[in-house]
Amino acid sequence: MTYFRIVIALLGRAASEDTLPMRAFDRRNAWLPPIGGLVALAWLTLAIWEQSPYGRYLDHGGWTEIGLAGNMCRLLPAGPLVLPGLLYVGGWLLMTVAMMVPTVLPLLAIFARMTDGRTDRGTLIALLILGYLSIWAAFGLMAHAADLALHAALAGNAFLALNGWMVGVLMLGIAGLFQFSGLKYRCLDKCRTPFSFINTHWRGGAARRQSFMLGVHHGIFCVGCCWAIMLLMFVVGTGSVGWMLAIGAVMAIEKNVAWGRRLSAPLGVGLLLASAVIVVLNTASWNG
Repeated sequence: MTYFRIVIALLGRAASEDTLPMRAFDRRNAWLPPIGGLVALAWLTLAIWEQSPYGRYLDHGGWTEIGLAGNMCRLLPAGPLVLPGLLYVGGWLLMTVAMMVPTVLPLLAIFARMTDGRTDRGTLIALLILGYLSIWAAFGLMAHAADLALHAALAGNAFLALNGWMVGVLMLGIAGLFQFSGLKYRCLDKCRTPFSFINTHWRGGAARRQSFMLGVHHGIFCVGCCWAIMLLMFVVGTGSVGWMLAIGAVMAIEKNVAWGRRLSAPLGVGLLLASAVIVVLNTASWNG
């Protein structure tokens, strides 16, 4: 599949950033197998979760009112608020690890080289990833809150409840227009130049704090670059592993492939055309 070919290529590129003797591989590239295993485990967990009887917990709907989750929501203090939040954050973090961690492999490879020889290198890499994921988790919580507010608004508006496609059109339109914005390209350029980014944010003093903050800063630019595309998961279904693969591949290409920056504008055109087609298909009967 395209996504996994991209990830394998990025792993290979990360491993070959330096010309190393084979005996040095275990020492210098020891960080690669755990990262690859983490990403693979995230995808495997999502695939099993999607196909299991609990797959509805990955999506947004009335699953907190029925079954095991419904019973737990009624038993736990503030259950209808706490349990969905915990399940959502868990699913969102799995999505982020699966879709976004592969896109930062070049940054991790450069950082691993810069910290080579340090006894705490593994800890520093882990803190960088933790900082990066913390920003995506915060964004996910905000997106979840906005989604809940949107569902509440739809429930109180009969017209929008019957024409929910309008929300999808709006999100597709926003995502399409954002592909042409200056903010998109400023953030994308930061993501595509990991060496200069590390040079700007890493000084080596207070190494653990700086490693975490390096991940935070990179996460902020990554969210700034990819938030609109990531929100498309709410249009196509947050529990769809197939769409996760497709959207993850697009973001990996944009951020890491030589011609990836040139993909942004055609992608924006495609999203705007998709929104226009949905409008036409859903309003054709209005004139009949």
